[in-house]
Amino acid sequence: MSFKKFVPFLVPVALLATPACAADKAAARPDLDPAVWVVKDKDTTIYLFGTVHALDGKKDWFNDEVKASFDKSDELVTEIIMPEKPEELQPLVMKYGIDLSGKTLPSKLSPQGQKNLSAAIAQSGLPATAFDYMKPFLASITLTTLQFQKMGMGPENGAEKVLTTAAKAANKKTSALETADYQLGLFGALPEAEQVRMLEKGLEESAEVPAKVGKLVDAWGKADTETVGRIMEADDADSELLHKVLITDRNANWATWISKRLDQPGTVFVAVGAGHLAGKDSVQSLLKAKGIASARVPHKE
Repeated sequence: MSFKKFVPFLVPVALLATPACAADKAAARPDLDPAVWVVKDKDTTIYLFGTVHALDGKKDWFNDEVKASFDKSDELVTEIIMPEKPEELQPLVMKYGIDLSGKTLPSKLSPQGQKNLSAAIAQSGLPATAFDYMKPFLASITLTTLQFQKMGMGPENGAEKVLTTAAKAANKKTSALETADYQLGLFGALPEAEQVRMLEKGLEESAEVPAKVGKLVDAWGKADTETVGRIMEADDADSELLHKVLITDRNANWATWISKRLDQPGTVFVAVGAGHLAGKDSVQSLLKAKGIASARVPHKE
């Protein structure tokens, strides 16, 4: 399925799904070393960390320069503030993700799309009518989330959850660049034809998801941002609209936020989806266009 649906934007809907099993924290875990960037002036330091929202918890990434940069920071800034109770998001899902017109989801799809949707629902174990009144984008994200869970990956092991838990334990301030309302609203505002295209493409490519996710997480864990960027851009190639709405426009907003935040003294750890910090439209590229330099935090063995 399209990486747009499960890497940068999965958190709000994923939190509504049945949690995957958490990893055994007592077991020794292989080490990962994802990249961290820094933006600074004379009295402000802003670390930029690209996250994966859903992980299996079997590898240790919260160490070395990631942990050191986090520990130096006074504040954690994420895309959204994750709710304490997933059910708190249900009103937003109803607001943006449910079609009240009476037109069912299958009726919006091509004959092949209908067959693929029926097969995916059957594999999920949910009732055949469970998706009837979902808007296509919500069905797409929900099916992707369920597939992630079958792979043992969930937001309870994702980077945001780990970082937020650590911030609370250290009494750090937490804030967000966006709200869940805003994020789900972006999807809800997409033209129906674009949502249908996104869903049908995802259904066609669902068998490729495990391999793609494995490749992406592997590149992320090796700080191989060039590969992350190539994966994201290849996945974006079929929809300029999705790339603009979900990547470029939001990155521009965040670059503006960072430029303004430099006016306030302090040290901040900003954690956003890894796809936002890779590729030609990355946050760092947009900062550079504003005359603001960013640099990789050196990795120490």
